[in-house]
Amino acid sequence: MKRGEPSGDLRGSGTVTRIDTHRDAVAAFDPHVNLPNLLTLSRILLIPVFVVLYSSPSPERALAAAVVFAVAALTDLVDGYVARRRSQITRVGRLLDPIADKLLVLSALILLVQFGRVDAVVAILMIAREVAVTGIRAVAAAEGLVIPAETIGKYKMTAQVIAILLLTLEDAIVPAAWYFHHAGTGLLYAALVLSLVSGGHYGLQFWRQIAGQDRRDAQRNGAA
Repeated sequence: MKRGEPSGDLRGSGTVTRIDTHRDAVAAFDPHVNLPNLLTLSRILLIPVFVVLYSSPSPERALAAAVVFAVAALTDLVDGYVARRRSQITRVGRLLDPIADKLLVLSALILLVQFGRVDAVVAILMIAREVAVTGIRAVAAAEGLVIPAETIGKYKMTAQVIAILLLTLEDAIVPAAWYFHHAGTGLLYAALVLSLVSGGHYGLQFWRQIAGQDRRDAQRNGAA
């Protein structure tokens, strides 16, 4: 059976034909409507669910919030894999994916600070780093510069997600929940170091590219 072809007795149904035609039209004229981008969008939509659940963390709600956070974080792995596997990497996906990651992590950090699970200084430094890198990325894009992602940034994100998950589970009904605070805090400090190092290196790459572009512009102007 071909993709989009109705099966069974519904094959002659005008309703099904119209639905299939509409689906094919959407896929043909809007390539951004694909599984990776839908997974990224679902991660954004899960953020308010996590916030509502963890805003008043009873043990049951904290456990539910941890599950929601884990599912949201898992979509970050799946959407990238699916996009590469299906060759469905789009500009919208490249824009939404880092935004979704930042919203998920920063929302969780703010709540953890509110309930005394994370030192405010740690959260402020992480938030400042994300704002700075986002600003650099915006300027780089406007200048036509490409600053490749680094492996250390992926390690940073992984450490942040695991740390937040452990600290969220501290309020849940799980065995040895008290241990999660120490493990989560230690991992979050490691994530902070990775965050600052990767942010500094990102800024250095941007500075070098901007300086190189300025030198090339000066040489062209001098030659003219």
